[in-house]
Amino acid sequence: MRVSRLAVLLAVVGCTTKEKAPEVTPAVQPVVAPVAAEPPAFSLADAAGKWTYVAKSPTGDTVLVTADLTATADAAGWTQTFPGRPPIPMKVTVSGDSAMTSAGPYPSVLRKGVTVTTTGVLRMSGGKMVGKSMAHYSVKTADSVRALVMEATRKP
Repeated sequence: MRVSRLAVLLAVVGCTTKEKAPEVTPAVQPVVAPVAAEPPAFSLADAAGKWTYVAKSPTGDTVLVTADLTATADAAGWTQTFPGRPPIPMKVTVSGDSAMTSAGPYPSVLRKGVTVTTTGVLRMSGGKMVGKSMAHYSVKTADSVRALVMEATRKP
């Protein structure tokens, strides 16, 4: 069987039709939720100075104790002073955005005749030092621990 040149030409032309180039679309970027910035590290130098702090009930609605806090640019020299009492040395360590404090044992302001040791965590927020503290009383009863909310405001 003889194939004509025209048939071969038509077959070749039919097989070589122009294909449309694929459309180029911009790469789809994945949606990434913004990452919250880490709070700045607690700076003893920024905290240095005189502060008035209040210790409140855990609900924050009742002031239980008011004291003066003296903060220094290093971990040595921090003290808390209750009205009419001598300064009480505090131990301070810093980790990340927090300063951990401890003081005592010393005579409790809230419970006459009982000694107390306090531990707390403070962070800087809006120009204040805020945090929580636990008071551990030297008694053998079930109510030997008290949670407190702390807020310190810099003195002028």
